[in-house]
Amino acid sequence: MGILNVTPDSFSDGGKYLDPEKALARALEMEKQGADIIDIGGQSTRPGYEAIPREKEWERIGRVVEAVVKGAGIAVSVDTFYPWVAERALAAGADIINDVSGFGEDMLRAVAGSGCGCVIMHPCGAKQGDILSEVKAFFEERLERAQQMGVAQERVCFDPGVGFGKTYEDNLRLIAHVERAKLPGTAYLMAASRKRVTGMPCGNPPFEERLAATLAAHTAAVLGGADMVRAHDVKEALQAARMADALKAID
Repeated sequence: MGILNVTPDSFSDGGKYLDPEKALARALEMEKQGADIIDIGGQSTRPGYEAIPREKEWERIGRVVEAVVKGAGIAVSVDTFYPWVAERALAAGADIINDVSGFGEDMLRAVAGSGCGCVIMHPCGAKQGDILSEVKAFFEERLERAQQMGVAQERVCFDPGVGFGKTYEDNLRLIAHVERAKLPGTAYLMAASRKRVTGMPCGNPPFEERLAATLAAHTAAVLGGADMVRAHDVKEALQAARMADALKAID
C-alpha cells in the first residue's frame, strides 16, 4: 500500500502532492514500483494534528481520487474517518476505506452495502497495560459488529495503529508480535513507515532518513504474519516484503 498524502501538513511529505496532476504522477510512479494499492489521505493524523471539516477534506482529495481511479490500474484506498467523505469516495470509484478512528457505527453503515474493503485501525493506547490483548479484543468486537451490519469478514483488514496513542514499548510489541493480535480469516496491515518508533532506536534521524528502520520494522511484521505494509518508499518496501515472504516459505 503506497502512501499518497494530499495534505499541507503531513509529518513526512506534507505539501508535495496537493495538485491533482502531481498526485496522479506520484500514484503512477508507485504503481510502476510495485504498489498494489494507493492510499489517498486529505487529513494529517500526525501527533497533535487538528482535524479539518469533512467538506475541506473532500475538497482536497475529491479530484485526486477521481484522477487516480481513472488513471491508475490498481486499487484505490481513501484514508478518512468521515462517513460523508467515504460515501463520496466510493461513489467516485474507490475500492477501500481506511478509517483510523476504528470504524464506528456510522462508518459501518456508510460502507455496508458497497462491497468495499475496510481497514479498521485500533485508534488509541492501552487502558490496562497489555496492548496486544486490548488490540485483539478490539478487533474481535469490531469484526462481530461489522458482520452484524452486513460487512463480510473477507472485506476486513485490521491495523494495530502503531503510533496512535501508544507508548514506544507498546509500538515495538505490536510490530514484534503480530501473531498475538491477528484474527484468523482477516487481513492484517502494518503501517510503521517513517514513524517515531522507527526513529527512536536510531538517534531520531529526520523522517526521510528512516528507510532502513522502516524496512526492519515491516520485515519483522511480515515474518510475524502481516499481509500488507503501508509505505512511503514503495520500491524498497516491496523488495523487503518479498524477501520476508521467501524466508517464511522455506522449510
